[in-house]
Amino acid sequence: MTGPGVPGAGSDAAGAVAADALSTAQDSVTVVGAMTPHVDTVLSPGARRFVAMLHRRFNPTRESLLRRRAEVQAHIDAGGSLDFLADTAGVRAGQWTVTPAPHDLTNRRVEITGPTDRKMLINALNSGATGYMADFEDANSPTWENMVEGQANLRDAVAGTISFTNPDGRVYALDDRVATLLVRPRGWHLVEKHVLVDGQPVSASLFDAGLFLLHNAVQLRDRGSDPYFYLPKMQSHLEARLWNDVFDVAEAELGLAQGSIRATVLIETLPAAFEMDEMLYELRSHSAALNAGRWDYMFSSVKTFASRDGDVFPDRQKLTMTVPFMRAYTELLVRTCHRRGAHAIGGMAALIPNRRDAEATEAALAGVRADKQREAGDGFDGTWVAHPDLVGVAREEFDRVLGAQPNQLGRLREDVDVSAAQLLDFASAGHVVTETGLRNNVSVSLRYLTSWLAGNGAVAVFNLMEDVATAEIARSQLWQWLHRGAALPGGTRVSRAMLTEVEADEAAKFRAELPPGSHEAGLLEEARSLFGGLVYSDTFVEFLTLPGYELLG
Repeated sequence: MTGPGVPGAGSDAAGAVAADALSTAQDSVTVVGAMTPHVDTVLSPGARRFVAMLHRRFNPTRESLLRRRAEVQAHIDAGGSLDFLADTAGVRAGQWTVTPAPHDLTNRRVEITGPTDRKMLINALNSGATGYMADFEDANSPTWENMVEGQANLRDAVAGTISFTNPDGRVYALDDRVATLLVRPRGWHLVEKHVLVDGQPVSASLFDAGLFLLHNAVQLRDRGSDPYFYLPKMQSHLEARLWNDVFDVAEAELGLAQGSIRATVLIETLPAAFEMDEMLYELRSHSAALNAGRWDYMFSSVKTFASRDGDVFPDRQKLTMTVPFMRAYTELLVRTCHRRGAHAIGGMAALIPNRRDAEATEAALAGVRADKQREAGDGFDGTWVAHPDLVGVAREEFDRVLGAQPNQLGRLREDVDVSAAQLLDFASAGHVVTETGLRNNVSVSLRYLTSWLAGNGAVAVFNLMEDVATAEIARSQLWQWLHRGAALPGGTRVSRAMLTEVEADEAAKFRAELPPGSHEAGLLEEARSLFGGLVYSDTFVEFLTLPGYELLG
């Protein structure tokens, strides 16, 4: 795995290093995280040098782009709005396409997502899905152990040597045929506090992507594939340009052909919806697809205009993909992708089938089928699921539309013409807020935050797989309802007194379900404190992971 310009690249090339070698004055890289079992190989000297090189080269631009985010938000807070960019009109009008997809990204009709723990990774790769997105971001609690062990697990999976023995003796190993691997690093706004470069926490994006590339890129190439990424939380094409520059440098350093690294951009922030063409353009030779990251998109729609008075969003259960502003977003995504020769990947089906309640599960599955039928009918080339039992359901709906074709790139959707006003038509979702919806948001927030603090980023709550994105919707809606005094159907206004009473009630219910003395029972009050800072604060907290990360080991 040693590549030109990266002495000792690869987890095995340099061999294991002693604990005291993980902090050296020579390269000014300090690992302050605990010595978990695989730190010495995941953070080998070659790995530290590679990540440090990326950080030193690209972190100044990352920080500049984060300042630009703040400037754009200040403009909106002051009464400005969002629109398609005038200075990139030529890109949107141009006749260009991205580089065609490699063979193992041609058919993406069902992708499964999940964190990188060993058993789940094996099950996801064996699930029968066409792709598996290994998630260091929303489905992951970024404890130091999770980040290091996740990289070790991906390294073993790429090598084909990964296995897991359950406490009951069952052994899990990879099948002969597995899903195509894609990896989602953390977003540009996050850092990895356990690794310091020149005394500064390293960019989490560069840490996650850099380690995966360093340990696996050459092995993937030699096995007939390449490194594939999902890129989260971007807000502008300039942030996509930064990723493109990172990929160009990484390819040169690792001896990969230009364009080997491919990226699917998650359109999961409201500003990004106005720059889809531009993002594909910036990543042209590295572009693979755009994904409708709908849960984060709903959260971003609340967050972007949080400081502005106006109508509130309705209960989360009413924010479906059929409301007009969400239809405008997804149809524009399909049109944009297919015009540029890129794949369009649909949103997450978060249902967890309840095998003890067949009737309830079948009713929920009917909703999943309808959702995937709509996506396939709209021209999407694939979709996401959160549970292996949903792979077959989603595949059936896409098979009905695609047949033997691997994708729908030929459906250009020239009938679609979406305006900025349609993307911003939040009133089309309605405004009804109920006590049931409020209680659900409080309960989901408390349960998720407790599990997240315990190190689990993908949490089953009320038969749905909740992750950071869905928790963000819950807490952002509560903030909006509280600070805008949303009225319940009877006319009662949401107040702090009401919310604190509901919070105490839902916390008591959750505590009663937890085993006395359990780790999570001990974290519930810490989760309530985090919840309070997110919901009762006068200013809207940009991401729950920012204050939350300070509480993690």
